[in-house]
Amino acid sequence: MCFIVSFGPATFWFVIGFLVLYFANKSDGRVRKFGMGLAIWIFVLASLIPVMGAYLSISGLCPITDILQSIGR
Repeated sequence: MCFIVSFGPATFWFVIGFLVLYFANKSDGRVRKFGMGLAIWIFVLASLIPVMGAYLSISGLCPITDILQSIGR
């Protein structure tokens, strides 16, 4: 369940990364280099969100599953 839920925040951060990359390409000099580095950093962090969601789902540590099971009782 955590894997599916992790797509929402990951999508948000990928969109932010593309916006930063777009605006970095429109700028010059140091701002462009900083923007490119920031965009890469955002993409790396955004790609780690589903990875951690998958890890939580596979290991059985997903708190969402526990909440849903307690509601169903």
